[in-house]
Amino acid sequence: MPTLPRHSNLAIALVSGAGIFYAARRVAYAPADPGVTARANAAAHSGPWIHGHADLDGVRLHYAEMGSGPLVVLLHGFPQCWYAWRNVMPRLAQHFHVVAPDMRGYNESSKPSGVSSYNIEKVSADIVGLIGALGEEKAHIVGHDWGGSAAWYMGAHHANRINRLAVINAPHPAAFQRELRRSKQALRSWYVLAFQLPVIAEAVLRLTLRRSLLSSAPSPGTFNDEALDVYENAVSQPGAATAMLNYYRAAVRQAPSLMPQATLPISLPTLLIWGMKDFALVPELIEGLEPYVSNLHVERVEESGHWVPEEKPHLVADALVDFLSEGNNL
Repeated sequence: MPTLPRHSNLAIALVSGAGIFYAARRVAYAPADPGVTARANAAAHSGPWIHGHADLDGVRLHYAEMGSGPLVVLLHGFPQCWYAWRNVMPRLAQHFHVVAPDMRGYNESSKPSGVSSYNIEKVSADIVGLIGALGEEKAHIVGHDWGGSAAWYMGAHHANRINRLAVINAPHPAAFQRELRRSKQALRSWYVLAFQLPVIAEAVLRLTLRRSLLSSAPSPGTFNDEALDVYENAVSQPGAATAMLNYYRAAVRQAPSLMPQATLPISLPTLLIWGMKDFALVPELIEGLEPYVSNLHVERVEESGHWVPEEKPHLVADALVDFLSEGNNL
């Protein structure tokens, strides 16, 4: 059989690549499914919370809130939104004014363009601004996943705006740098490099979000249909998939400048809750933190994976109430 000339093979490859890219664009930027949107909106407005917005420096943050008392700000992770805290908020609201924002780029909050808009400094500055917009000088900060990364950064750079700090399955930057040099964590972090691919990563995120959440939670029933509808609808908002992935893209680009800051000390009372069955983060990340976090308590959750606020919400809520209430005579 005759073979095609080499330039013909190249042409076929280019056409095939263009077709794949075009198909990925259609998936990545497809409008939200109206049925999913209707169900998501019903779920988001079915709880005891109320919704609000804070206009900050060029960014508008949506949030859900309930309760009264000392302010607690709950920061979600990827690929979720404020709704990740739905089963934690009512217990906390018995003692605190609880506010769970959509972080910039997510769900109903603003989605500024450009990778640099998702640098950790800007993400953290939003939360500092939110505290002020809510009429407070300080707040308790609780963060999971990317929200936990923002919490670590705030603890090192904005300690004067924080009462107590709680982090859930988000690695301290010094520990993460240490473990990335070892193959076990490096292999688990492969997806960070995959997320650098434009358009393709957005399409994969849109296509696999529901399945990925379900398959990565070792606790049965972690993500019900309502939660999956909320998260699918959130990532389907215009610009949301790119904005959410830009957290990872900004982190990779910013890593060299942030490495020297990884060991900045945190002296705030700090609680680290860690699901020991995390699929993406090795348990060694919770070891050896004493030189960086001087007032640290670690609580291991043996039967939880990465999504602890949704896998074990009652455990998380009780641990947070106990920790955040210390000294408040609640």
